Amino acid sequence: MLSTVDSSAHEQAFLQKIEDRSASIAVIGLGYVGLPLLLGFHKLGFKTIGFDTDETKIEALASGKSYIGHISEADIKSLGSNDRYVAGTDPHILNNADAILICVPTPLTAHREPDLTYVRQTAEAIAPHIRAGQLIVLESTTYPGTTREELLPILSEGSGLKSQQDIFIAFSPEREDPGNPVYSTAKIPKVVGAEGAAALKMAGDLYAALVPQVVRVSSCDTAEAVKLTENIFRAVNIALVNELKVIYAAMGVDVWEVIEAAKTKPFGFMPFYPGPGLGGHCIPIDPFYLTWKAREYDYSTRFIELAGEINRNMPAHVVSNLASSLSIKQKKALNGARILLIGAAYKKNVEDIRESPSFVLIRLLEEAGASVDYYDPHVPELPRTREHPEYAGRRSVTWDAATIANYDASLISTDHDAIDWSMLVENSPLIVDTRNALKAFAESHGDRIVKS
Repeated sequence: MLSTVDSSAHEQAFLQKIEDRSASIAVIGLGYVGLPLLLGFHKLGFKTIGFDTDETKIEALASGKSYIGHISEADIKSLGSNDRYVAGTDPHILNNADAILICVPTPLTAHREPDLTYVRQTAEAIAPHIRAGQLIVLESTTYPGTTREELLPILSEGSGLKSQQDIFIAFSPEREDPGNPVYSTAKIPKVVGAEGAAALKMAGDLYAALVPQVVRVSSCDTAEAVKLTENIFRAVNIALVNELKVIYAAMGVDVWEVIEAAKTKPFGFMPFYPGPGLGGHCIPIDPFYLTWKAREYDYSTRFIELAGEINRNMPAHVVSNLASSLSIKQKKALNGARILLIGAAYKKNVEDIRESPSFVLIRLLEEAGASVDYYDPHVPELPRTREHPEYAGRRSVTWDAATIANYDASLISTDHDAIDWSMLVENSPLIVDTRNALKAFAESHGDRIVKS
């Protein structure tokens, strides 16, 4: 259905709706990125539309239940207290939206190549339902060129509408940090790139209603590159301290003490911390999006790939350290040992298990013949994941002295604040600490605590 209205009229009508809060904002993908966006725009008085193919999410929202730990049920219940919100699994509900924000997963394939299945499927599903005058923004992290080369053609061909004339396409990378008490969605600046000046103005004004600062860049490709750069920066620096950890340990130097001292320098240094591996949806994945795209231009990303190799090797290093510590301190082999893994989430104080190194640690330990249970106050039961479906249904053990003492060793993968660390220290015969969670006990119980 072609539009008979010129692009400037569409732009002005959209901007007016943003100004007077009459615009309807649709969010596709109601996970860690999409749900906070939906709530943020709803709190501002906008009409909101939630779309997800997962019926359990739609049902949870309808009943006022939160399925994300740091989002309160009070916030969820606020959606149903007025007529400014609708949600469902039928793309027809998107017809009335003025803006559609796409927040779907962009994982890697088994060969560590970009998997844009969800982006393409979403574009194909909504194309017959979009209309002239709509702004469509991709927020999913991806390689430069995705919005222009993948999303735009599918939307245009499937709808018969032209970009920059009938529909307006932009890219604004998500910058969520689940569980961060300081930087929630509405407090984090948004980067925006778009196809044409009108789309850039529309997307910029939309996000300006929600966040403190909008950073407009010259294109969707640039905005896509910004997101990759942010996460590559973190991945490379984490790899650096992971490598330093191994080297300094061989020298008898505590890398955690080194970092604490180094960060007192007021310029030229930014602290990053080692761990048992990388987790979360972004940092372990995003660098490989650029690695894959760079091959198209006959470039190899040696620095990025080396960082990835170091980070991927960390779980194996931790297991090796645990095995040697068991042998030296307990006179036991890892084969046949009972291990308590502490933490299933990929980082502290959240229930998010995406790409968590804990799953890799369980696999490596069990392959070595160990029996493994886990404890995580935020993850009472392991959900089914695409990467590790075999662990679905495993339940967290009870946290008490008798349970802890029943294991040959404990391995700290995630340092949740809610964990009673003194109980662990008093009752576990051996603890391998990958997060420096037990630094307060190092002097009094150093004989049973091994940093890894």
